[in-house]
Parts: sequence; C-alpha cells; structure tokens
Amino acid sequence: MQSPILVLRHEPFEHLGYFDEILRSHGIPFIYKDLDDPLPDQPAPLIVMGGPQSANDPLPGLKAELILIERAVTAGLPVLGICLGAQLIAKALGARVYKNDHIEIGWFPVYLTEHAKNDPLFGGLPSPAPFFHWHGETFDPPAGSTWLAYTEKCRHQAFRYGKNVYGIQFHPEITPAMIEDWCGQPVNCGDVASFDKPIDAVAFDTTTQSRHLLERWIPFLDGNCHS
Repeated sequence: MQSPILVLRHEPFEHLGYFDEILRSHGIPFIYKDLDDPLPDQPAPLIVMGGPQSANDPLPGLKAELILIERAVTAGLPVLGICLGAQLIAKALGARVYKNDHIEIGWFPVYLTEHAKNDPLFGGLPSPAPFFHWHGETFDPPAGSTWLAYTEKCRHQAFRYGKNVYGIQFHPEITPAMIEDWCGQPVNCGDVASFDKPIDAVAFDTTTQSRHLLERWIPFLDGNCHS
C-alpha cells in the first residue's frame, strides 16, 4: 500500500471500533482526520465514518471531504463509508441524500439483494443478519452503482460503486462499549429520549460480520480483489 488509510472521523466517539483491531492485526497503517482538520490535496484510500451531522450541512469540513472523496474515487482508490460516510460518498457521486421515512436506531435485520450474493464484500454473509443502526437520513444509490442491502425501514443500506468503493448505512464496526458511549453523548440526547426502552448493547455479537466485511475490503488496498 502506497500510503496509510485516511479515516475521516466526524466525532471522536464515532471511531473505527472493531475495524481498528482488524486493521492493526493486518499491519495496515491509518491516520484519523477529524472534521475541520486540514485534508491532503492528494487522494488516499479512505474510510469515512459516521456522525450526527447531515451530508447536506453546509460545513466547510464536509465540503472538503466531498472533494477528497471524489478525488479518491476518480483516482481508483478504495473508499469505504459507514452511515454518514456512505451518505457522503453517495453525495460526492451525485446522488441525493434526504430524510428517511423512519428513524432507524437499534438492532435490525439487514437483508441482502441478489447482487450481493456474489459481491466481493457481501458474498457469504447470512441474509438476514442483525446489525446496529443509528440514522435518520438515507441516500439514493449513485448512478451506475450496485444496490446490495436493505432493511424493512430503509431500502438503501449498502451499495458498491465500481470495484472498490462501498457505502454501508448500518454500523458493522460498532462495539458494545461504543453503543453505551453513544447513548450517553449530549448530541444524541434527543434520539435517546425517544427510545421506548434502553438499547441492549450486547443483544448481538457482530464481530464475525465485521471481520468478514473489512477483511474482504483490505485486498483492494493493494489493487487485489476477490472474484
């Protein structure tokens, strides 16, 4: 790999989670870039994390990220977006980001489309599989992309653009400690107040699914991919 992965982080508490351990176990370097940190002019492989912001917010930091995402995609570099990160990738590729019909917070089953069965990342995952969600907005898949997953409350849960660009609306990276932390964050207090009951942070163990998805994305960093 020519350069470390840039991890675009929008809040300190929305970090790599399980992905941190997986990347370190493979000896893959990464650098966090927080919102409003200066971004490089030259594109690099990207992991774009979630956050409470909207992809439509007129924030200078988000505008800079959209430019960097577009440059990375144009350069043929691997890009992986989670939640807000998926929405930013979609927006950078000309697709619409908008309010979903339902706020989706908690554990919900994710269903795979027919296209996902032979996808380099999603192929081999069970369908449905439980994943954690925390979002109120959604995206249209970018023109020319492949739709990979959905839930009952949100049609567009994942897409692939080209061979190595993925947007994932749900949170495969999240750990139980992160769920508990998110529920205590002041910026999330409005969402938390709407809960009928507390979220069970350990209701499901998604470590296997997390490793499946990220370890199948890692070969793209060296220009390799699965058939």
